[in-house]
Amino acid sequence: MANDNSQVRIELIRGLAGTLPKQRATVKALGLGKVHSSVVRRNDAVTMGMIKVVEHMVKVEEI
Repeated sequence: MANDNSQVRIELIRGLAGTLPKQRATVKALGLGKVHSSVVRRNDAVTMGMIKVVEHMVKVEEI
C-alpha cells in the first residue's frame, strides 16, 4: 500500500449494461455514473477492494 496521502484517479471505461447488480452498486459507490466519468479517491484498502470488483470496467492511475 502507498503512503497516507496518495490518491488514485478512477475512470469508468465501460458501460454498465450486462453487469451484475453487485458491480453496478460498486460503481455507484465509487461515485462513477456515465462512461468516461472519473473520480479521485484515497488509495486505501477499501478503495482497492472496490476497484478489484470492477477492475475490468475501470482505468486506475495513481496521482
